[in-house]
Amino acid sequence: MTLDILTTSETIVLEGKTFTLADEKEISEWPCVVSQRPQPTITLKDDDLFLVTDTMGNISDCYLYGSTPSMGMFCRDTRFLSRLELQIERRSPILLSSNADKGFALSVLCTNPDLENLFKADTLGIRREIVLNGALFEEIEVANYNTTSISFELSLSFDADFVDLFEVRGHHRQKRGRVLHLVEPKSDGIISAFSQAYKEESLTLAYQGLDNSTMESLIQFQHLQPSHFQGYTAVWRVELAAHETKKLGYRLNIFTNNQPSSAISAASTLSQAKAAELMEEQKWLQQITRISSDKSLFNRVLGRAEQDIYLLLQSFGKHKTVSAGVPWFSTLFGRDSIITASQTLMLNSQIAKETLMLLAEYQGKTENIWREEEPGKILHELRLGEMARCQEIPHTPYYGTVDATPLWLMLYAEYYSWTHDQETLEALWTHALAAMDWIDNQLQATGYLSYTRKSKGGLINQGWKDSGNCIVNRKGEIATGSITLCEVQAYVYAAKNRLAEIAKIQQRPDLAELWQKEAKELKTRFNQDFWLEDEDFCALALDGDGKPVDSITSNPGHCLNLGILTPAKAYSVAERLRAPDMFNGWGIRTLSSLSPAYNPMGYHIGSVWPHDNSIIAMGLRSLGLIDQSLELFQGLFNMTSKQPYQRPPELFCGYEMNGDNSPVQYPVACSPQAWATGSIFQLLQMMVNLVPDAQNNCLRIIDPALPKSINHLSFHNLRVGGTILDLEFERVGNTTACRVAKKRGNLRVVIEA
Repeated sequence: MTLDILTTSETIVLEGKTFTLADEKEISEWPCVVSQRPQPTITLKDDDLFLVTDTMGNISDCYLYGSTPSMGMFCRDTRFLSRLELQIERRSPILLSSNADKGFALSVLCTNPDLENLFKADTLGIRREIVLNGALFEEIEVANYNTTSISFELSLSFDADFVDLFEVRGHHRQKRGRVLHLVEPKSDGIISAFSQAYKEESLTLAYQGLDNSTMESLIQFQHLQPSHFQGYTAVWRVELAAHETKKLGYRLNIFTNNQPSSAISAASTLSQAKAAELMEEQKWLQQITRISSDKSLFNRVLGRAEQDIYLLLQSFGKHKTVSAGVPWFSTLFGRDSIITASQTLMLNSQIAKETLMLLAEYQGKTENIWREEEPGKILHELRLGEMARCQEIPHTPYYGTVDATPLWLMLYAEYYSWTHDQETLEALWTHALAAMDWIDNQLQATGYLSYTRKSKGGLINQGWKDSGNCIVNRKGEIATGSITLCEVQAYVYAAKNRLAEIAKIQQRPDLAELWQKEAKELKTRFNQDFWLEDEDFCALALDGDGKPVDSITSNPGHCLNLGILTPAKAYSVAERLRAPDMFNGWGIRTLSSLSPAYNPMGYHIGSVWPHDNSIIAMGLRSLGLIDQSLELFQGLFNMTSKQPYQRPPELFCGYEMNGDNSPVQYPVACSPQAWATGSIFQLLQMMVNLVPDAQNNCLRIIDPALPKSINHLSFHNLRVGGTILDLEFERVGNTTACRVAKKRGNLRVVIEA
């Protein structure tokens, strides 16, 4: 039985199916249960599909103290499910426990409230399991723990508003498409084939976008079939004998223009879907470097990070790379994907290769002010939702980032150092030249790489701190005009030096000499123009008048590992970053707490970001400040160990550590988030200090140092060039020893104390 609500509304035929415009009253006639408190959320992800629910597994916006608008099931920047609510006799179950440890599956155990004349509280055991595997699968088992038989009504309410993710984030649109009712389900399309294969009752939720795309959510019920439908609510009249258990469930597939919106699942049941996901995850784990220690808590953090990198992998055409984070940034980003790929080179260099290749495909080819596209430029963000398709936002893709292009060049060279992949080096050489040409064109005006927003739909700030209020001077005033960030000049300096080495390989000594000369000149200018003599620190940026933006921020910490600062200046920056107004005990703040603009809850004006700190830790290590870099690791590890599922958040609030207090969560931080997860591996790289040179068949390990909280660390299946090796690190007192436990290949391993 399919949902069949006939109205007097306009009838239309789309993709071989007949629809009428939906009557919102009929859809929402089954009321949601109002919660008395804000609800924490759980996120599941599978490739380009992700689901955000409350801890019960429900999706609802009926909260007494405000809604949770980010809930729903999303794919390709569209919400295909905006309501999923389990009720018993029109009341919410009582949550006993929930677990989403695997990242793609949620298990919930709950029971019934007191149902007055029917039966007492805690009579039912309700086990709910949700799995993502190219589709949404759910199974609900209901057990009667009464001594007599019982009868009750159980319902699942569905809805899909098909809103663009940017709408969920607060963007307002003057016009939307049309929510539709399916009248006649028969067609020659793939949805009809699904219905015929299942031969079970189903619901279809549908929407026609402003671009005439048709999006559908097809819900097919399994096991115990619904007794009837009321609007988009499936209702079961359940009868259970004493200690009897019954199961019901459904599979939800999503379609755009009659084709699967996500990679379609071969599984037909939840157990098959779960097995498929576990098998795919196991395959991933066999391909990566496996890292373990003698500390169980640290191993849990490592295991979670490995799993989260896997969860964040997302398909974009024939390539697969890490999306930036869920729920807001489950898409391709330039800066985020590049930095994460760099952080995880020791884990799996294939991520870097896929990221380089994919971003090269999207590399700017023409001048387009709306998208801020320019020849050779690397993109900032790609979006696929209705607002992008209708040109309401410029993310098709959008190129408004100043740092992705030099970062791409840095990753290009780093990847080669780890792999000696000559084929990829050759394939991307013309893209590297185009990227460097873009940088050089931008440098012509001032000698620095700067940004100014050109698109009315673009970002005001286009560095990694891209919120509108973060580029402030020491008075807390927002800088104006063209902005020249300090760390971006360090990226350009590193890109020129590293690409000079690649130019030698490519038999272009002329380019190698030119880029090395330009890097040297940039370093001289930078140390003159960015240095704040009265603060003995590096400026955040130069403003449109070329004056230093003289606030104390974390940005100069990105310069430490790249060599653009003179040694004396680098040490001064390193020490200043560890002062109490910057270091809060868990990490270094984005902005000094002494600044008039400081806000510990501000996105970039006082919060702490794990990736920012892992980059700074690498910088401290490069200066020989080993104890200081390990102290930063320990603070970040202590913070992560206190997070749900031991997962580092995108950011957390800048409040100071005070005794036994816990780090304060940022309300809408992404979790999992790519470069936060990648920071775990970057911090490991900081400890063991691997320096690969695959071209010369060599790996140097320079003065490895484990923190006092770890005595033993092992790397299995580490790949450098064509060699696979196992490494063992052991701390004895203040000294860390390293040995090669196993080696498959002829790589030279040089251990330097």
